Amino acid sequence: MRAQRIPSRRTVVITGASAGVGRAAALEFAREGAQIGLLARGRAGLEAAKNDVEQLGGSALVLPVDVADAEAVDSAAMEIEQRLGPIDVWVNNAMASVFSPVKQMTAEEFKRVTEVTYLGYVYGTLAALRRMLPRNRGIVIQVGSALAYRGIPLQSAYCAAKHAVQGFVDSLRCELLHDHSGVRVTMIQMPALNTPQFGWVKSRLPRKARPMPPIFQPEVAARAVVWASHNSRREMFVGMPTVEAIIGDRIIPNLLDHYLARNGYDSQQHDGAEKRDRPNNLFEPLDMQRDHGAHGDFDQQAFGRSLQLWASQNRAWLFLGAIALGAVALAGALSRNE
Repeated sequence: MRAQRIPSRRTVVITGASAGVGRAAALEFAREGAQIGLLARGRAGLEAAKNDVEQLGGSALVLPVDVADAEAVDSAAMEIEQRLGPIDVWVNNAMASVFSPVKQMTAEEFKRVTEVTYLGYVYGTLAALRRMLPRNRGIVIQVGSALAYRGIPLQSAYCAAKHAVQGFVDSLRCELLHDHSGVRVTMIQMPALNTPQFGWVKSRLPRKARPMPPIFQPEVAARAVVWASHNSRREMFVGMPTVEAIIGDRIIPNLLDHYLARNGYDSQQHDGAEKRDRPNNLFEPLDMQRDHGAHGDFDQQAFGRSLQLWASQNRAWLFLGAIALGAVALAGALSRNE
C-alpha cells in the first residue's frame, strides 16, 4: 500500500549516505523532519544512519545499492517513491578514489572510480529526472569538489571524475533552462573534509593518506547541501580554500602546477607507514559489519565552521549592508563639507 505523505515533510534521497558527507547531510535533513532514502553499499553504516535520522525526528528507508549499477539506482528511486512519496531532493554524493601516481594506476581502477564518482552521479540524476520532470519540480544536488576545477597529484581518477561531473552539470543546466523546467540542478564544490574515506580508499602512498589542509568537518558540507536544497543557486563554493583553488587555477595555473609538484605529495600524507595489504573499499564495501560514521581521524585539525560559507549564504544582506554603510559614510562626508 502506498504510504500517505505528509505535505510539510520533504522526501530526500542521498547516495553515499552511510558515512562522511552523506551521513552528515542525512542528519541535517533529519532535523527538518525529512523522509530520507539512504543509498550506499554497506549495510552497517546504513542501519546506523537510519537510527540517527529517526532519533533526530526524521524517517529513513535503507537501500543497499552500488551507484555504478544504473538499474539498481532506478529501482531504488522507484521503491522510495512507492514507500515515501515523490522525491523532492536528490543528493549525489557517493564516491570512490585511489591514492596513487598515474604511472602505477591500472585500467580497472580508473574504470571503477569513474563508474562510481562520475557515472554514479549520472545514473542518480537520470533516476531523479525521470520522476521530477513530469512534475516540473525538484532539485538535484551534486556534491562536488574544488578538484572539479583544479586537479592535484596522486588523485588523478577522482579529479577526472569530478571534472566530468562539472561538465555534465553545465550541459544539463542549459537544457533545463531551454525547456523552462521547474527542476533545478546545483553543484557544491567542497574543500578538504574530515571523512572516513582516507582510511578505506585504496592507496599506494608510502604513508597514510590525509586530506590536504586546511580541513573542514563534514557538517560544514552538510549545512551547505541542505541550504542549497532551499535556495536557488547555480553553484556554491564551500570554504575559502575552495575559492582560492578555483580562482587560482583560472589566474595562475602554471604556478599552481609547480607548487603542487613540490608540496602536493607530502601534504596528502601524514605520520605512519601505510599498510600496503590493508583492505580498501574500491570494489567491496568495508562497513558491512562496522559503522564508520561521518568523521575521519582529523577532528583535532578540522574546522567546524566556514566564514566564507556564511558570507556566501548571506551575500544579499551583506551587499545591502555595504550599500547602507556607504550611504552613511557619504552622508557624513557631505555634512562635514557644508
